[in-house]
Amino acid sequence: MQKLNHAYRVLATGLCFVCFGIGALMLSVLVFPLQRLFIFDLQQRKRVARRTVHSAFSFFISLIRFFRVFNFNFTASEQLRQCKGKIIIANHPCLIDVVALIAMTPNADCVVKAQLFRNPFIRGVIRCTGYISNSDPDQLLDDCAASLQQGNNLIIFPEGTRSTPGQRLQFQRGAANIALRSGSDYLALHICCQPSTLTKQEQWYNVPSTKPTLAIHFLRPIHIDEYRALSSPSLAARQLTRDLHAYYQQVLS
Repeated sequence: MQKLNHAYRVLATGLCFVCFGIGALMLSVLVFPLQRLFIFDLQQRKRVARRTVHSAFSFFISLIRFFRVFNFNFTASEQLRQCKGKIIIANHPCLIDVVALIAMTPNADCVVKAQLFRNPFIRGVIRCTGYISNSDPDQLLDDCAASLQQGNNLIIFPEGTRSTPGQRLQFQRGAANIALRSGSDYLALHICCQPSTLTKQEQWYNVPSTKPTLAIHFLRPIHIDEYRALSSPSLAARQLTRDLHAYYQQVLS
């Protein structure tokens, strides 16, 4: 019976990811072109596109729950629905972390890797929503600051990539530089996936023997005024990154 259940979850996981790819293509070739026909203002069109992705990702999370691939425990939902102009930071243990965060955050923006603009399934989604590329570090900071000033919430993983199970976190300075440039505070979250699955080292079909639970919890706001008061921006970025790293190491321990 356990082997049968495991085989079912492998097939269900594959089906869910196929649906994700098809859904992304449908948004790119049908939904977003229709929005371009009726919404002429570029910024308004991006806002509508992000709302569309928010709804699509919410449906995808519901689909995963329906097929019993994951359990979910999203206690941070209320804080994410209400926040505005904040930098949402979290650890990054699982592939679908960002999908879950966007599903819970109606006005979410995010930084994406430049190579994803070449992905045939999601490049149309990224371009139409105006999600921010990390290809140009200086332009990245300006784009993030502009997005936050418009009231969007910016989702950032300070590690820059998914965590490696069993290893200490390695934080990059990008999240600190964005906060210092924009003057926006953090909303700190803790993401836990037990048992571990969909890590950077695993393929989608390496499902665990028991159904995993993805939990996203609110930790606290983190204010950055004291760091912006430091004389050197580079010193401020280093200190803020160290403090964020120490805080998350304490939370995860």
